[in-house]
Amino acid sequence: MGRVSTGTEQTGMTDPGQEEIQAPAGQPRRLRGRLARAGASSALATALSQATLIGLLWWGASAPLASGIAFIAGAIPNYFLARRWAWGRRGKPQVKGELLPYLAVIAIGWFASVGLTTAAAMLTDPLALSGFWRIVVLDAAYLGGYAVVFALKFAALDRLVYARLQDVKDAAVEPPVPAVLSQSHKVV
Repeated sequence: MGRVSTGTEQTGMTDPGQEEIQAPAGQPRRLRGRLARAGASSALATALSQATLIGLLWWGASAPLASGIAFIAGAIPNYFLARRWAWGRRGKPQVKGELLPYLAVIAIGWFASVGLTTAAAMLTDPLALSGFWRIVVLDAAYLGGYAVVFALKFAALDRLVYARLQDVKDAAVEPPVPAVLSQSHKVV
């Protein structure tokens, strides 16, 4: 595996066969920007999801039904917001390359959020919580699942779904790399 160089340190001895790779300028900044934009779109989706969850629980819906509908209410706008804003994707999505992997990733989030909310309902049923306190406990479980899943969802979407699509896009635009190693990619 190669060692990433920022280009500012002095070249020293490395293990034989270890390749020095020039890190793209601004890569951590772009990652932080995507993370911030994805976080903001998730925050908006969470607010919508929370309003849906609380409203359905207030009207007496079961925890699994309320959390399932609430998750979907947030996931649909989050897809469009994050796709365009965080990952800069426009136009019609590729079904196999983008939409199906996205659905697979959020399905895990759905199971976590609905599962934790349902488990919280089953654990608190013997306490005979009702009204406000029931909603608070179930909402806390739902949010806990949502928070844990956000980090995993961002990593999966950023590294597996949208990065692969960007690599395909870059390969179509960039000229072929010459067979000779450049000075920035020399083996040390």
